[in-house]
Amino acid sequence: MNGLSVSVGEFVALLNQTLEFAYPSITITGELVNFKISKSRWIYFDLKDEEATVRFFGTVYQLPGPLEDGMLIAVQGVPRLHPRYGFSVTVQSMQPVGEGSIKKAAALLEAKLKAEGLFEPGRKRSLPYPPTHIGLITSAESAAYRDFIKIINARWGGMEISLIDVQVQGESAPAQLVAAIEQFNQMAEPPEVLVMTRGGGSAEDLQAFNAEQVTRAVAASRIPMLVAIGHEVDISLAELAADRRASTPSNAAELLVPDRETVRADLERQRNQIGQSALHSIKAARGVLTAQADVLYNATLQIAVQTRQLLDLRSRLLVAFNPQSALRRGYALVRKDGYLVQSGGAVKMGDEVEIQLADAILAARVKQVTMKNNG
Repeated sequence: MNGLSVSVGEFVALLNQTLEFAYPSITITGELVNFKISKSRWIYFDLKDEEATVRFFGTVYQLPGPLEDGMLIAVQGVPRLHPRYGFSVTVQSMQPVGEGSIKKAAALLEAKLKAEGLFEPGRKRSLPYPPTHIGLITSAESAAYRDFIKIINARWGGMEISLIDVQVQGESAPAQLVAAIEQFNQMAEPPEVLVMTRGGGSAEDLQAFNAEQVTRAVAASRIPMLVAIGHEVDISLAELAADRRASTPSNAAELLVPDRETVRADLERQRNQIGQSALHSIKAARGVLTAQADVLYNATLQIAVQTRQLLDLRSRLLVAFNPQSALRRGYALVRKDGYLVQSGGAVKMGDEVEIQLADAILAARVKQVTMKNNG
């Protein structure tokens, strides 16, 4: 026998070493067939084209979402020869490719998440308007970032904007998007709202925003989220799960803050309205106060006249009942022992009395008492 002679086990080990050296990782694209999940953990499937079929093995954690036979899939993995189960490729990551497969995968995942209630309107929260602190998740080198910053500063400004720079397409994009959402949510003083945005692109470019892990992270965020993807034809699953979506990064800025010029014009109009209303109120109040002042003046004048008349009447009564007045008219007061004599029965002959006239007091002695018969 010619050539290298090895045992079966040695052959498997040797071949795996060769494969590991030659193909430490390889991406294979083909049609998905014989897809199945075992024990809710392991996945088995084949990829085929017109010329060949290759077996694959992996875990459910590598799934980008629900898959069906017939979809075109790109799988990154490590080729291995198993000692008992033969040749297969161990999955590292996998994604649908081609617009048809991507849309079908998104539709399957949408149906699954919709059944779980992730897109229900009752879950949506209102966004602060305007916020003072925004968490921005996008690529710092993108036009989406520049457009958002330009519009939001032009419209309002003065806000704190915290950026987490991520890839928004490609294999590593979903994990970076999820990590950014979690990082913002774990801050001691988190932003009031999160904005996840990118510009438009093909179905493959936008695939990260249809990933199951990204969609679930958006739905699970404790901070209200606005997702703005620059395309109108299809709505990504992340947008469906967000508290609000925007058509473009610029539209996201418009939804978050008012236009300062519009606000200034509104404030000026309100100021004028308030001024006119205040002048009208002052004029009306002045009219009421003038009328009330007239009423009060007339009432006071009437009271003064009535009081003066009453005082005059009482003054005349005091004058009329003043004993001195009676004395000046020729009357006299008679006192005995300092007491006023009001009846003839109070004196007798020989009593000494005082007689008070208007201008003098006379000392006298009673010589006779003649009682009048009023009979």
